[in-house]
Amino acid sequence: MRSARPYLIFIFGLITLAAWYWPNRPQAGGVTMPDARFHSVSYAPFRAWQSPLTKTFPTKAEVAQDLKLIAQHADGIRTYSSMEGDYDIGALAKQAGLKVWVGIWLGSNPVDNAREMAAGIAQANAHPHTDTRVVVGNEVLLRRDLSSEDLIKDIDYVKARVAQPVAYADVASFWFQFPQVAKHVDIVMIHLLPYWQNHPVNVDAAIARIGRTIAETERKFPGKRISVGETGWPSRGRWRGDAAPSRVNEAVFLRKFVALADRDRVDYNLIEAFDQNWKYHDEGIAGANWGIWNAARQPKFPLSGPVIERPHWPLYAGMAVLLAVGLAIFSGAYRFGTVALAFGLGNALAYAVAITWHVLYDESLIICAVVNLPAQAALAWFAMRRAVKGKALPAASGAETILLLRASMFGHARLRDWRVSRFDHLWFLFVSAAAIIQAFLVFDPRYRDAPFAVLAVPVVVALWRIAAWDFPPVQSWRDWLPSAVLASGAVASVVISGLLNTEFLVWNGLALILAAPSLIGWGRTRAIHRSGPPETASVDAG
Repeated sequence: MRSARPYLIFIFGLITLAAWYWPNRPQAGGVTMPDARFHSVSYAPFRAWQSPLTKTFPTKAEVAQDLKLIAQHADGIRTYSSMEGDYDIGALAKQAGLKVWVGIWLGSNPVDNAREMAAGIAQANAHPHTDTRVVVGNEVLLRRDLSSEDLIKDIDYVKARVAQPVAYADVASFWFQFPQVAKHVDIVMIHLLPYWQNHPVNVDAAIARIGRTIAETERKFPGKRISVGETGWPSRGRWRGDAAPSRVNEAVFLRKFVALADRDRVDYNLIEAFDQNWKYHDEGIAGANWGIWNAARQPKFPLSGPVIERPHWPLYAGMAVLLAVGLAIFSGAYRFGTVALAFGLGNALAYAVAITWHVLYDESLIICAVVNLPAQAALAWFAMRRAVKGKALPAASGAETILLLRASMFGHARLRDWRVSRFDHLWFLFVSAAAIIQAFLVFDPRYRDAPFAVLAVPVVVALWRIAAWDFPPVQSWRDWLPSAVLASGAVASVVISGLLNTEFLVWNGLALILAAPSLIGWGRTRAIHRSGPPETASVDAG
């Protein structure tokens, strides 16, 4: 068996290292902030696999450990509910040397609200020196859980029963819409989350916008104490316009905001201390990645000095090289084109593992990974064998794959039936899955990320198929429909996400590449049908 030439492996190995290093080079070393201690950070105590949705709470010892860690870098914490967990947050914060902004969660249920207010009042009165303010309600008006009149009644009720200053927290625009609430609080607490705004902008523009919003709030509520109740930036998730979640951007945002707050003497709370995996269910991957520390309580970036987007990139680069060499050697690849394909597939697999490993937030995502990653590995191997040995077996159409799926559901299909044209079957399934994913990106895009990781190998295979002029057989509408849906969805997604969204511009371009082999095959079949003799016309397998 002939194997890959050593000099080709060396060249593509160097290219692989450069490709992994460049996006993960040290950045933002020149962006500094005047103080490495924060005023306050939002504290939700949940660790990985804990959630208020499932009523699984941390222990008292775990909370004490968290607060001890936070106290190294912040003066206080902000809580959001006074009823969650079997521990006294005020007592634990006092032991750690932290102050507390006591949160009282208000929703649409008046019975639950009454219980929350009673618990918050008791908490504030039990720790008058540790609990420095009471926040009655969080984004209640934004969620439309209460009217402004009912909210004011609850604020007045709590204010009459605690000695601490009382605040209400909401996004700035709702303070401007309901200015009457300000008369009933001691602190106007505004949320400034540029990533989630209707017109998201990049980090530099976001900091400038925050400065203008704080100044506008001060003008609208003269004599009131203004506090930033939440601000921050996600380290992972979907791009929104020009707002790019990343580890580097989160570090830059926090450093620049703290510098602004120090300069203008702004009271603030950052969201948040620790990544909260459970928020994935409500806010997508971005929602789970606002922490200064990750869910394992490890710092995501230094508070000063250079930041690396993926600190473990050498591990994944090494994995990419090993996978590529393995594909090349065991498939018998030795020419430039096949070795290049092996490295493309090796890098795609390593990238898929690198991204997927960090977003396994629940059982459903684990199941998806267990299915997707081996399927991508299988497609990579089948593609290499096809590239090296050529079309040794008859190609299968998408219609045949659908028929085989139906037979499998009723137990009529055997493993041998799938193995006959396994590359074509798996290819069609991936393209069909991509079409479904793309439809969600068009009709329900807000919390969905570009699916680079789950379709990394199919994209590389699509590029190879186009370059090799190796197109799937197209015998009926079933063969080309998934690709047509994928391509039209890519065009629609560009319109929805906008030209400033580089992530989705890239993804939608790749989606068009993924759709191209079947669409080109369909075009060729139509051309043959129009120009060829009757016996060469395509047969409807539908």
